[in-house]
Amino acid sequence: MERMARRSSHIVPRTRPRLSPEAHVVLRNRYLARTPDGRVVETPVQMFRRIATDVARAEQRYPAASRSSDAANRFYDSMARLDFLPNSPTLMNAGRPLQQLSACFVLPVDDSLSAILDSVKYQALIHQSGGGTGFSFSRLRPHHDLVASTNGVASGPLSFMRIFNLTTDVIKQGGTRRGANMGILRVDHPDILEFIGLKRSQSEMTNFNLSIGLTDAFMQARRLNRPYSLINPRTGLPTGRLSARMVFDRLVDAAWATGEPGVLYLDTINRANPTPQLGGIEATNPCGEQPLLPYESCTLGSINVAHYVVRRASRSLIDYPRLASSIQTAVRFLDNVLDRNHYPLPEIEAATLRTRKIGLGIMGFADLLIAMSISYDSSEALKTASSLMAFIQSHAHEASRQLAKDRGTFPAYRGSALQDRHDRRRNATVTTIAPTGTISIIAGCSPGIEPLYAIQTVRTVMEGTRLITVHPAFLRMARAAGLDMKRLQSSLDEGPSIQHLATIPQDCRRLFVTAHDIAPDHHVRMQAAFQRYSDSGVSKTINLPSTATKAEVARSFLLAYELGCKGLTVFRTGSRAHQVLSCSKTQSC
Repeated sequence: MERMARRSSHIVPRTRPRLSPEAHVVLRNRYLARTPDGRVVETPVQMFRRIATDVARAEQRYPAASRSSDAANRFYDSMARLDFLPNSPTLMNAGRPLQQLSACFVLPVDDSLSAILDSVKYQALIHQSGGGTGFSFSRLRPHHDLVASTNGVASGPLSFMRIFNLTTDVIKQGGTRRGANMGILRVDHPDILEFIGLKRSQSEMTNFNLSIGLTDAFMQARRLNRPYSLINPRTGLPTGRLSARMVFDRLVDAAWATGEPGVLYLDTINRANPTPQLGGIEATNPCGEQPLLPYESCTLGSINVAHYVVRRASRSLIDYPRLASSIQTAVRFLDNVLDRNHYPLPEIEAATLRTRKIGLGIMGFADLLIAMSISYDSSEALKTASSLMAFIQSHAHEASRQLAKDRGTFPAYRGSALQDRHDRRRNATVTTIAPTGTISIIAGCSPGIEPLYAIQTVRTVMEGTRLITVHPAFLRMARAAGLDMKRLQSSLDEGPSIQHLATIPQDCRRLFVTAHDIAPDHHVRMQAAFQRYSDSGVSKTINLPSTATKAEVARSFLLAYELGCKGLTVFRTGSRAHQVLSCSKTQSC
């Protein structure tokens, strides 16, 4: 620890983080440095100094004229103010021996036993280093197909997925948490019906999120009520036909019952692929927002946009000039991370540095709307989302262009879609909307672009630790209105919504809408508003009440496709035995 402090001693901590009790719990349990016997030996200030100093060292790789002399202090101030935070592996590992700084990885799963087992091994190494993995199992031959080398029959992709799932059970990320996976199967794979029903048993694939790769051809067949062909990936030949509407209905039934599988719109994703000359995109990271080529990784970071609301002339506005400065700092930080990273495999290092993908997103959007007196389920909220993300995308792209002038374009620029547009950038992708689960707790803001889940939130993190919070802005408004919080507490325990509580003023109820108060269509339209200005994808859960119908689930999937989303996940309350978020101290809601 003394060595770490000496290395970061040139940073003058002008800003000291103002952390909530919940943030201290998360930092102490997961992020702060420890001795071999588990004793915490780092403060939050020292953690931010450690990260800033390490990431700023990447400046030395480039000509003196292009270096930022104050990068370390800029990085420190941005994090210590809780304006910007990188993804968890960077917080955990920067400036420490592991030095693995990426959260998102995609690994190939090719159709041979040795290739499959190699991918299992690589998955374990990535999870051990703190990352999450995504896989497409679509290249694996279906069950009962021919295995010529043994004169036997194949067991199919689902059997091999169980091996990946079991491996995750025994590997913890950086020794602090169990890893996460995304498993994807194309809708035209012969085993698609078995895949759709896989999670109806809650003991199956407990370490995986599952998504179906939907194609334009399938969506058109569903619309026209026609059958579509199943393709054996080993031969490339059709093996049969299914009714597209029947398959879609099975998908809707499973998603309504269990929250899975989600969907990825593969052709939509590949129309936005910045480097099609390197191949097609088949998979994403575990939360679905980061489509990646085989062996690629991506480093993410998020700006807490709630910190950029200012009061001027009795109006709440977004401080766009200060936000622009923060975007420039964040893009430089994330590009530096790529150079400071110790990648788990040489193939990952090569693929990542070939495209230099980064993902700058936001958190605190619901808090921003509350501060601006805008209801999340309003047209004004959709307009705010579009204008805010358009600004972030524009300035993030410009920051990447400036880095390209100083450091050069990403190596795969030649032949890329960006070269076709004469858009010389340092990074093939720059913006992504991530879920920001734990970093939003550290920042003390609402996660990602989600609405409030509840006024009182009970969040289960880190092997069962439960964090109970009442939204601070609601507390302030309730006290200003003279409400008795002790009398309100039982109502907050009963359910996530306050819309039925007549004792709360109408303007307060209107402002504090929660996820279950919002129509499914509006959830999807909010995701689409951000997707229009995101290079990669958008992580958003369409949270539905337990009373939601299968027709609403179907409509959500179809509307997301129509509006250009790259994927969608729906979750109906109570459809799983265990939930990360709830509103009650004793039950899910």
